[in-house]
Amino acid sequence: MTARPIPETVASLMPRAREELAELVAFQSVADPAVFPKSGCEGAANWVADALRAEGFTDVALLDTPDGTQSVYGYLPGPAGAPTVLLYAHYDVQPPLDESAWISPPFELTERDGRWYGRGAADCKGGFIMHLLALRALKADGGVPVSVKVIAEGSEEQGTGGLERYAEAHPELLRADTIVIGDTGNFRVGLPTVTATLRGMTMLRVQLDTLEGNLHSGQFGGAAPDALAAMIQLLASLRAEDGTTTVDGLTGDADWDGIQYPEAEFRQDAKVLDGVGLIGTGTVADRIWARPAVTVIGIDCPAVVGATPSVQASARAQVSLRVPPGHDAAEATKLLTAHLESRAPWGARVKVEQVGQGQPFRADMSSPAYQAMADAMRDAYPGQEMQSSGMGGSIPLCNTLAGLYPEAEILLIGLSEPEAQIHAVNESVSPEELERMSVAEALFLRNYAESKKA
Repeated sequence: MTARPIPETVASLMPRAREELAELVAFQSVADPAVFPKSGCEGAANWVADALRAEGFTDVALLDTPDGTQSVYGYLPGPAGAPTVLLYAHYDVQPPLDESAWISPPFELTERDGRWYGRGAADCKGGFIMHLLALRALKADGGVPVSVKVIAEGSEEQGTGGLERYAEAHPELLRADTIVIGDTGNFRVGLPTVTATLRGMTMLRVQLDTLEGNLHSGQFGGAAPDALAAMIQLLASLRAEDGTTTVDGLTGDADWDGIQYPEAEFRQDAKVLDGVGLIGTGTVADRIWARPAVTVIGIDCPAVVGATPSVQASARAQVSLRVPPGHDAAEATKLLTAHLESRAPWGARVKVEQVGQGQPFRADMSSPAYQAMADAMRDAYPGQEMQSSGMGGSIPLCNTLAGLYPEAEILLIGLSEPEAQIHAVNESVSPEELERMSVAEALFLRNYAESKKA
């Protein structure tokens, strides 16, 4: 009997894919036990492990990584002499933020307006389902033509480096000829895209102390040093008046020479309010892919509701710095730390703690694997050619894998196009993109295996 073409097979598998994604999204797998119970991550990890076993993977294991989380590993042997491909995704997710702002429950996959909504639907539980669909389509087409390793990380969103440290301690485990990172996405829905660069990141917590305890603002305000006001002034020093990041000693004038991001499209994707300007200088692509960017992602301070008329004795903030290719994340961490320590006003006592770090990454797009992917994407997206873009986010594991396996080709693809709104409320995935990208990955694996025979 003649096997069905891969696109038809993937299309027939989509109802099952939706059911499985719904099961996976239901796990509240935020890898921060201070926010969500650890049981959510444990449940998701076991679900992924069971899914791999059901597909015939051997050596399936839950790897206890040094940051206290688990990554899931599995191996599917291919034909004798076939190359080995490592497929990556992560099952941990960002917190849902304000659950009341979600139109539908964040951990309940909900179909609306042709998209599937839920935390992790695109980033990156959908990426794991994409890998499963591609492998199932190949099995129906005569078999998977390569040996496959799958690794599903359990703490990517936290940036705590558990899998990186585990891989460094077990360097043979993830060795492969080609690595497909399924955690990026297309520049637009319907426009097949590989990611050429990733910004790295560093994450710091800074605490300022000025008094032994809070004071009555009427009695002491005006002379007593206010820690919250000091924190506001310190954080303001991280940006110029136009919003450009200004960390002492850190340069930020590089230009992006690839696909450009029109400002009008960016404003629409980012949902910038009418009359509000963008920050920084240069093109949008320069700012989000080629230059450092600081963000204050949290401040510990009294809530407005219930606030008392007090001068604050202490304040704490968490600061994220995105680090583009061409910069070293460790050096950027030193510069940001020195900036925070030296710029605090009024002699406020400063304590800086590093809570995460990852190096930037630049892919080698001249490798044969990229040609195999270009051919696959052309077939999966008729009439479209593969594009390349940068990505402002970070995947710290990429540089670890590049360092461990310098001969391996690393490709970055995924489901996180702008409408997906990853990390925000109402995250979603386009089922059409899931279907087409699964086809593309299946065709890539077949093309890649053929290229190795030549």
